Amino acid sequence: MSKAFTPTAARPGVITANDLREGHNLWMCDAGWTPDPAQATLFEDEAIAELALLKAIGQSNLVVGAYLVEARRGPNGPEPTHFREAFRQTGPSNYFHGIQAQKAEAANV
Repeated sequence: MSKAFTPTAARPGVITANDLREGHNLWMCDAGWTPDPAQATLFEDEAIAELALLKAIGQSNLVVGAYLVEARRGPNGPEPTHFREAFRQTGPSNYFHGIQAQKAEAANV
Protein backbone atom coordinates (compact mmCIF):
# COMPACT_ATOMS: atom_id res chain seq x y z
CA MET A 1 0.00 0.00 0.00
CA SER A 2 1.19 3.46 -0.75
CA LYS A 3 0.28 4.90 2.64
CA ALA A 4 -0.15 3.46 6.10
CA PHE A 5 -3.68 2.80 7.29
CA THR A 6 -4.51 3.11 10.97
CA PRO A 7 -7.78 1.46 12.00
CA THR A 8 -10.21 3.21 14.33
CA ALA A 9 -13.78 2.56 15.42
CA ALA A 10 -14.93 4.94 12.67
CA ARG A 11 -12.61 3.39 10.05
CA PRO A 12 -12.01 -0.29 10.89
CA GLY A 13 -9.80 -2.60 8.89
CA VAL A 14 -9.13 -6.21 7.96
CA ILE A 15 -5.94 -8.10 7.20
CA THR A 16 -5.64 -9.66 3.76
CA ALA A 17 -2.90 -11.76 2.16
CA ASN A 18 -2.33 -14.26 -0.64
CA ASP A 19 -2.39 -18.02 -0.14
CA LEU A 20 1.22 -19.14 -0.56
CA ARG A 21 0.38 -22.30 -2.50
CA GLU A 22 -2.46 -21.20 -4.77
CA GLY A 23 -2.17 -17.42 -4.80
CA HIS A 24 -5.80 -16.84 -3.86
CA ASN A 25 -6.78 -13.98 -1.63
CA LEU A 26 -7.37 -14.75 2.01
CA TRP A 27 -8.59 -12.73 4.97
CA MET A 28 -7.51 -13.17 8.58
CA CYS A 29 -10.25 -14.44 10.89
CA ASP A 30 -10.47 -15.78 14.44
CA ALA A 31 -9.88 -19.34 13.20
CA GLY A 32 -6.89 -18.45 11.00
CA TRP A 33 -7.48 -17.60 7.33
CA THR A 34 -10.62 -17.63 5.21
CA PRO A 35 -11.36 -17.09 1.51
CA ASP A 36 -14.60 -15.34 2.55
CA PRO A 37 -13.99 -11.65 3.34
CA ALA A 38 -17.30 -11.47 5.24
CA GLN A 39 -15.73 -13.84 7.81
CA ALA A 40 -12.69 -11.59 8.38
CA THR A 41 -11.88 -10.14 11.77
CA LEU A 42 -12.65 -6.42 11.82
CA PHE A 43 -9.95 -4.45 13.66
CA GLU A 44 -10.79 -1.13 15.32
CA ASP A 45 -7.78 -0.82 17.62
CA GLU A 46 -4.42 0.13 16.13
CA ALA A 47 -2.32 -1.88 18.60
CA ILE A 48 -4.38 -5.07 18.24
CA ALA A 49 -4.34 -4.72 14.45
CA GLU A 50 -0.57 -4.24 14.44
CA LEU A 51 -0.04 -7.38 16.55
CA ALA A 52 -2.35 -9.37 14.25
CA LEU A 53 -0.48 -8.06 11.20
CA LEU A 54 2.84 -9.14 12.72
CA LYS A 55 1.33 -12.58 13.35
CA ALA A 56 0.17 -12.72 9.71
CA ILE A 57 3.56 -11.70 8.39
CA GLY A 58 5.10 -14.40 10.58
CA GLN A 59 2.98 -17.06 8.87
CA SER A 60 5.11 -17.03 5.75
CA ASN A 61 4.60 -20.78 5.40
CA LEU A 62 0.89 -20.09 4.72
CA VAL A 63 0.50 -16.58 3.28
CA VAL A 64 2.49 -13.84 1.58
CA GLY A 65 1.95 -10.12 1.19
CA ALA A 66 -0.16 -9.58 4.31
CA TYR A 67 -1.39 -6.05 4.87
CA LEU A 68 -4.06 -4.11 6.71
CA VAL A 69 -6.76 -2.48 4.62
CA GLU A 70 -9.76 -0.31 5.45
CA ALA A 71 -13.14 -2.04 5.53
CA ARG A 72 -16.66 -1.14 6.56
CA ARG A 73 -19.26 -2.98 8.55
CA GLY A 74 -21.70 -4.61 6.18
CA PRO A 75 -24.91 -6.51 6.88
CA ASN A 76 -23.10 -9.84 6.43
CA GLY A 77 -19.67 -8.88 7.76
CA PRO A 78 -16.79 -6.70 6.64
CA GLU A 79 -16.94 -5.19 3.15
CA PRO A 80 -14.18 -3.51 1.13
CA THR A 81 -14.10 0.25 0.81
CA HIS A 82 -11.61 0.39 -2.06
CA PHE A 83 -11.82 -0.89 -5.63
CA ARG A 84 -8.68 -3.01 -5.28
CA GLU A 85 -10.05 -5.13 -2.45
CA ALA A 86 -13.48 -5.41 -4.07
CA PHE A 87 -11.78 -6.65 -7.24
CA ARG A 88 -9.61 -9.11 -5.31
CA GLN A 89 -12.77 -10.80 -4.01
CA THR A 90 -13.64 -11.98 -7.51
CA GLY A 91 -10.48 -14.07 -7.71
CA PRO A 92 -7.77 -14.28 -10.36
CA SER A 93 -8.69 -12.81 -13.72
CA ASN A 94 -6.13 -14.58 -15.90
CA TYR A 95 -7.53 -18.09 -15.58
CA PHE A 96 -10.93 -19.65 -15.14
CA HIS A 97 -11.40 -21.63 -11.94
CA GLY A 98 -12.21 -21.19 -8.28
CA ILE A 99 -14.47 -18.27 -7.45
CA GLN A 100 -15.00 -17.28 -11.08
CA ALA A 101 -15.97 -20.82 -12.08
CA GLN A 102 -18.33 -21.09 -9.12
CA LYS A 103 -20.03 -17.82 -10.06
CA ALA A 104 -20.37 -18.89 -13.69
CA GLU A 105 -21.77 -22.26 -12.63
CA ALA A 106 -24.28 -20.60 -10.31
CA ALA A 107 -25.35 -18.21 -13.08
CA ASN A 108 -26.03 -21.16 -15.41
CA VAL A 109 -28.20 -23.00 -12.90
